[in-house]
Amino acid sequence: MLKRFLKVCLLIAVFHSPSLSFQANSSTFITNNPKEIIDQVWQIIYRDFLDHSGKYKEKDWIKLRKEILSNKYFNDNDAYAVIKDMLAKLDDPYTRFLDPKEFNEMKIDTTGELLGVGIQISLDEVSNQIVVVSPIEGTPAFLAGIKPKDIIVSIDGKSIKGLSIDSTVKLIRGKKGTKVKLGIIRENELINFTLIRDRIEINVVDSRINNSKLGVKIGYLRLKQFNAKSPKEMSLSINKLEKQQPFGYVLDLRSNPGGLLEASIEIARQWINTGIIVSTKTKDGITDVRKAKSRALTNRPVVVLIDEGSASASEILSGAIKDNKRGVLVGKKTFGKGLVQSVRSLSDGSGLTVTVAKYLTPSGKDINKNGIEPDIRADLLFDDKNRLTNSDLGTLRDSQYVAAENILLKKFKFEGNKSSYNPSKSNLSFALKK
Repeated sequence: MLKRFLKVCLLIAVFHSPSLSFQANSSTFITNNPKEIIDQVWQIIYRDFLDHSGKYKEKDWIKLRKEILSNKYFNDNDAYAVIKDMLAKLDDPYTRFLDPKEFNEMKIDTTGELLGVGIQISLDEVSNQIVVVSPIEGTPAFLAGIKPKDIIVSIDGKSIKGLSIDSTVKLIRGKKGTKVKLGIIRENELINFTLIRDRIEINVVDSRINNSKLGVKIGYLRLKQFNAKSPKEMSLSINKLEKQQPFGYVLDLRSNPGGLLEASIEIARQWINTGIIVSTKTKDGITDVRKAKSRALTNRPVVVLIDEGSASASEILSGAIKDNKRGVLVGKKTFGKGLVQSVRSLSDGSGLTVTVAKYLTPSGKDINKNGIEPDIRADLLFDDKNRLTNSDLGTLRDSQYVAAENILLKKFKFEGNKSSYNPSKSNLSFALKK
């Protein structure tokens, strides 16, 4: 089902827009002219929009401007309705208009704190149903027992059939301490959950040292999302684990739907010392190449866990590690979200997220719809799917983690357990042999 998810993942507790970059509009004044807001949106699309659906035609867009600006609009709501209809013609779910309240919420959300229940949701493109991607550990949704792939069918007793992601988010969010009732379909059974909204403060990195069966120390880091806090949390975690001198690391990006583009680049630089991390390509073919800065925090071997829920910024990081031969990817093919959205503020306080580029791995691979293939495929065992909990991730109950750990142990044995082990000279081709 994850393969059919609409590739815009929202956290009810934390908005998680794939590969976002923020840009302020050149207008610094507030305007009450509805036509001006409409034209600002039109100009941004005309200048910067990257068409990936084939629906955008420049001559039709120019013709549309004449039509919409020839009409009268009496208030902002009239303008907002026209803008949404205009953007719908692009057939791009990532290019979206946000009214002033929604836009302010987005800016707050990317800091990593918000009021909500703590679930990440997506829209199934085929069934048009709102589906839970993952509950966030320790949040009301997680503690109540909401699970990935649960289908939300009602909120406070009212059907949400046909509602958009944004509309669903609005209904679930609310003041701390207030109740919200979610109707969930799980395996054809209706289950009702009553949740108490709370402030969600997310630690995006879980880290620890695992002692393997050979007595070898393995550093385990699970990165849950890419927000403004992620690079700092990752660097602190790596530095803390480095003091314990693990042989290598398992970096877990499973079910990580992405987030801020800059966060993915900064985290990649913590793992990769030299080489290209990612390049972005706009409608004009201009390629922006981002590179490592010789500031990696560790050169120990790393195995990266990925799955079909690893998207966007997760694919940038895993693709960079793979193409630079920095580590081994284990798990399942990633989601395939390779488009970059820029967030533009408009002069009345509203905003626009617009697809402006696609990103390519260091080898030039287009990630969008293609995803990143693992070096070694590993599935969760059937029993694990039924029984595995978040606390089991990165343990011997987690079959994908076991596969990753075994790769590191194989490298350890191959190097003869030498105290002078040099990871930069490790035999990657040997590690990839089954």
